[in-house]
Amino acid sequence: MLYLLDGFADKNVITLLFYDTDSGRFHEVRDEDYKPYFFVKYPISSREEETIQRFKGVTSLVEKKDLFSGEKIRLTRVELEDPSLLTVASRKFKERWEVHIPYLLSYVYDHNLVFGIPYAMSDGNLEPRCEINPQLRKVFLEKFAVMKKKDPEKFEILEQSFLFCSQQIPKIPLYKLGIPGDLEYEKIYLGFLLSRLANLPLPIALTNRHVSTWIKSILHCYLRRRNILIPRASELRRGEKPRRVPGALTFPPKAGTYFNTVVVDFESLYPSLIDAYNLSYETMNCGHLECRENRVPGTNYHVCTLRRGIYSLLIGALKDLRIRWFKPLAKDNSLPKGERQLADAASRLLKLILVSCYGVTVRIPGLSQPALAEAITAYGRYALKRTWSLAEKNGLRPLYGDTDSLFLDNPRNEQVEWLIRTVKEDLRLDLAIDKVYSVCILPRAMKAYFGIMKDGTSDVKGVTAIKSNSPPFIRKVFAECVRELADVKNWTEFETAKRNIRRIVNEAIKRLRRGEIPLEDLAYQVKLHFDLAEKSMKDETMHQPYQCAVQLMDAGRKVSRGSTVSFVKVKPFIYGGKKFTVKPLDLVRSVQEINVEDYVRNLRTALSQVFKPMKLSLSLIHI
Repeated sequence: MLYLLDGFADKNVITLLFYDTDSGRFHEVRDEDYKPYFFVKYPISSREEETIQRFKGVTSLVEKKDLFSGEKIRLTRVELEDPSLLTVASRKFKERWEVHIPYLLSYVYDHNLVFGIPYAMSDGNLEPRCEINPQLRKVFLEKFAVMKKKDPEKFEILEQSFLFCSQQIPKIPLYKLGIPGDLEYEKIYLGFLLSRLANLPLPIALTNRHVSTWIKSILHCYLRRRNILIPRASELRRGEKPRRVPGALTFPPKAGTYFNTVVVDFESLYPSLIDAYNLSYETMNCGHLECRENRVPGTNYHVCTLRRGIYSLLIGALKDLRIRWFKPLAKDNSLPKGERQLADAASRLLKLILVSCYGVTVRIPGLSQPALAEAITAYGRYALKRTWSLAEKNGLRPLYGDTDSLFLDNPRNEQVEWLIRTVKEDLRLDLAIDKVYSVCILPRAMKAYFGIMKDGTSDVKGVTAIKSNSPPFIRKVFAECVRELADVKNWTEFETAKRNIRRIVNEAIKRLRRGEIPLEDLAYQVKLHFDLAEKSMKDETMHQPYQCAVQLMDAGRKVSRGSTVSFVKVKPFIYGGKKFTVKPLDLVRSVQEINVEDYVRNLRTALSQVFKPMKLSLSLIHI
């Protein structure tokens, strides 16, 4: 069996690199007839004809489909003998298309090849040999039978993606591809999956971390194979310049302490919106009069109702592959552990692509379109607002909503089930229970909360006390306080926990004042975002990380932008004619130098964020 892994272009020759699992050797397949090309308008002028001849080009008339109108258009295809001249030659034309498609990928797209899948050579022709267990295929078809009937276009993409992902992963000598041979199997597995789904050479799939490159290849491959002209970046933007797009909706938290808080969230919200509401480059503000009433909530845009959008199809298929296939497999305890781990890895890879499907429409040339990006977030805001309203009308008490999640105060099971069912019917979106907290603390600040799960583990998000640049001393005190809430189930137990928390904080401050806290637990770790040369040394005050950096450099240490410095707050002292308030950790000689009261204030600030909604008065704690 031959697996297509890589390839390269050398002048006017395309070479494909296959690995033969039977012989354990690599094989090269060369094609000297394929020429690089781009498209220009038809007909061309005599001056343009002269330009093409100067570059030893050949022209031909072709028909392509326009992405936005769906109509056939006539173009001039310009082929060149020398791939290296493609960019230079194309610049001689005011309007040109598909210049930036890599030569190798162009060949693979045009010849209906897919990286990472098995092939057989028959009479000099390559034929795919994708095989799948009949029982596995039966399960797949049963699971997606409704989609096959109602959305055949998306099912076709989903079925092909499933088929590619189900092929075996061959054992290959990676070092012969220029890749270190000691990669873990999971990484090789993910490399093959990405190579197949995005149709990228395996070395690129294993090393490239730009998700926009993956998504662009997925889109370009689909368009090329359906003879649709790949629009230029400006055309894809519909003439708009990149701009800031209104973001997600957040309902301010109702600060306080709550018991039995259920968090529900939309599964893959933005990909689901793209799928459910047919959001794609060509469906935004289509030219059909009958579609103009299909308005995007809160915007001046409308979405096509007459044809299925390509971006919607592609993202929708990958979303369903993750949510309805790999994600359930990763949680299926009847499967061997190894299979569950690989399914979980595949789910995470797909999630990475899906998480980026909105962001690329905002800022990546060749993928960005402000109207599409704005429609995605507008529908996101609408979905959260509508779900909040539904919850309130049915007697649920929503406490906090952020982008794709909703916190519900002590709901009954049937209420949650009703909300999930109604959202599915009303919004065509999947809402699911994400977490259940026995105790949940909501500060006033958005995107900051913590809760205790039913099993006693803590779940802390965005709280100042746990931020990476907080010293271990503060993080440890906070963790001790949280542990006191692990078994709390009611208000009586909560009051007992609060008394214990007061005791923990008082004891921590006493140890701090007695000099019993190790210096390393008092150290702040901060990354420098500027070189010292960029910071004005004439300023009367200097930020503490740069105070540390100056002292380190004077001590002969190398410090530059991007370095992480470790420092301790000390009693103010004069250094180089300026007042400094920190010292590098390894330059502190005695605990007597520590500015204890500064740490007390910082502890108080960090803890007050979560103590206030607990109605735990700091005045009762001796800080």
